[in-house]
Amino acid sequence: MIRKKICMLGSFGVGKTSLVQQFVYSLFSEKYLTTIGVKVDKKTVSFGSREVQLLIWDIYGEETFQKMQATYLRGASGYLLVVDGTRKDTLAHAYGIREKVEMAADKTPFALILNKSDLSDHWEIEDSDIEKAAQSGLHVLKTSAKTGENVDQAFQTLTDKIMNNTA
Repeated sequence: MIRKKICMLGSFGVGKTSLVQQFVYSLFSEKYLTTIGVKVDKKTVSFGSREVQLLIWDIYGEETFQKMQATYLRGASGYLLVVDGTRKDTLAHAYGIREKVEMAADKTPFALILNKSDLSDHWEIEDSDIEKAAQSGLHVLKTSAKTGENVDQAFQTLTDKIMNNTA
């Protein structure tokens, strides 16, 4: 079986842990639990006729990309860069994290995840921000850890990018 390490990156409170819980266990909790350090889960997905075991590193969130987070990236095949659609500042922070990741790990495959689509009435990220990101070549997906919308698709998209070796 093929094993691939992927990392969940983004500011605190964007829903990284909730996305992982929804993907791996089909669970959602309204309780906010902050991640301390890193939590690792795994799930097997398909890529064509092959099975790929994803080792999902849910890394604590903060506004800057610390040296400790950079060490967690070692050996990662890809990452999901998670943004909270109801907090526009998390998009700017995500772009900063992406720059730091590229300095630490070159061009690693990733997808930009705009989480909390179930709260679209409260979104601060504009459609123009999303279009700008997509036009710059980023793969952008709107998700909801609460409803499960596009959660499996986000992880499958990243798996496809990794297996096709496209950053």
